[in-house]
Amino acid sequence: MIIIHAQFQITPNKEQAFLEEIRSLVASSREEEGNVSYDLMKDTEKESVYTMVEVWKDSAAVETHNTSKHFTSFVGRAPEYLAAPLDVKIYEANKVER
Repeated sequence: MIIIHAQFQITPNKEQAFLEEIRSLVASSREEEGNVSYDLMKDTEKESVYTMVEVWKDSAAVETHNTSKHFTSFVGRAPEYLAAPLDVKIYEANKVER
């Protein structure tokens, strides 16, 4: 599995528009083949900061998602909401045993 954390620092006066815009991305992404989960989380300590937590079956599913119309459309509009560059971290989900 592949886990992706994408952190969005949103310009405060554009937060509501961002939330409306991202709603369709979340819904469409959850319907994709290979998606395990796709959830937007609000930071409890920082205002206007959100993290998208994505879990995908494999890298092929991620590649398909990254070229989907709903994803590329959102990425094209995302800069108008961002107060800082998007911070993306990708993990390969292999349990670490002691």
